[in-house]
Amino acid sequence: MTQAIRITACEVIDLRFPTSEEAHGSDAMHTDPDYSAAYVTLATNRPDLVGHGLTFTLGRGTDLCVAAVRALADQVVGWTLEELVGDFSGTWRRVTNDSQMRWLGPEKGVVHLAAAALLNVVWDLWARAEGKPLWKLVCDLSPQQLVDCIDFRYLDNALTRAEALQIVQANEATKPAREAQMLESGFPAYTTSAGWLGYSDDRIRKLCRAALAEGWDHFKLKVGANLEDDRRRAAIIREEIGPDRRLMVDANQRWEVAEAIDWVRALAEYDLWWVEEPTSPDDVVGHAEIAKAIAPIGVATGEQCQNRVVFKQLLQMRAVSFCQIDSCRLGSVNEVLAVLLLAKKFGVPVCPHAGGVGLCEYVSHLIMIDYIRVGASLDNRVAEYVDHLHEHFVHPTVVRGGRYLAPDSPGYSAEIHPSTLDQYRYPDGPVWRAKTGG
Repeated sequence: MTQAIRITACEVIDLRFPTSEEAHGSDAMHTDPDYSAAYVTLATNRPDLVGHGLTFTLGRGTDLCVAAVRALADQVVGWTLEELVGDFSGTWRRVTNDSQMRWLGPEKGVVHLAAAALLNVVWDLWARAEGKPLWKLVCDLSPQQLVDCIDFRYLDNALTRAEALQIVQANEATKPAREAQMLESGFPAYTTSAGWLGYSDDRIRKLCRAALAEGWDHFKLKVGANLEDDRRRAAIIREEIGPDRRLMVDANQRWEVAEAIDWVRALAEYDLWWVEEPTSPDDVVGHAEIAKAIAPIGVATGEQCQNRVVFKQLLQMRAVSFCQIDSCRLGSVNEVLAVLLLAKKFGVPVCPHAGGVGLCEYVSHLIMIDYIRVGASLDNRVAEYVDHLHEHFVHPTVVRGGRYLAPDSPGYSAEIHPSTLDQYRYPDGPVWRAKTGG
């Protein structure tokens, strides 16, 4: 008899990179981000099988996520992998709705980030046990098995379980062709790496030219601090990329509703495809008002959307033209699947948020699932790519010619090199000891 795979221990590391020193990741609201992660591993009774995962943060506060993961770890440690994934929607509800911890959420904030990290490690472990990349594991599930991974609580007035099953079943015939297409040509992407708010004009020009040489045709610019600066920087990028490539802007929640409308109209001459996070991520009505006022420029949001319920409302109110899932803010692959199916039903393209630490690695799987399994169209659909910190991953995401290639290694691609964990562990890793004089 094959020995059951049992989770025996959970380790969590506070991992931080000093990216603020070069303004990487800077925007109108987050001026000094140190890309960071609560990095989680799950050991099993098989020494050769360890799960890896993380949740993304910006520096201070990572310790809170680490503490929350430790507080939730008993929900998976001691369980067998078969028990966890055999009733995955039940596991998801148990982890995200611990009867006392949920008071700190529920299903949002630090606790939900921690739940996402822990559950994404379970997904990684499952894929490793099956010897498949995560996207392939999910795409090979039967429609019933896939839908069984989703908790449909609070979704029935927008998407029922029966409707979700019907969506997945409808793609069975085209699934092999879709998979072959992704393996051959990959998934379209866009770059944010040329448009950080803290970059000089000369640096923006140089980065645009380098990106064009690499085959990029979708560019995103951070905006929202100063209108005249934004107009100048948008003009630079539009001049560099020409009239036929797409330009998006991202305000990272900086504006009031009326201010967002006025600001976007002042930038409209630069032929914007979308404005991202124009106001509070929780303001569904505000997003709807902005979307109506600035059309045909689209509204995109989601990287700080708390959960599937807020996404449901954004879609129901036609408040977004582009649905931006975040692989760490949503409660792992389980909740991502729910949002992918919601967006499919409402006919809104999913354009994932990525960058940071590990988000591109995660997203490279999720976009494959969306296209192959959910049956997404490639029309008006791109995934974000940011060219930072990939060298620290054992199996980094691969982007060529402005397209994500399908991952080919077992797991969810979140494993980080041990040397990186040693160097950048906070606060006692050598990098941080040198900075603090410790």
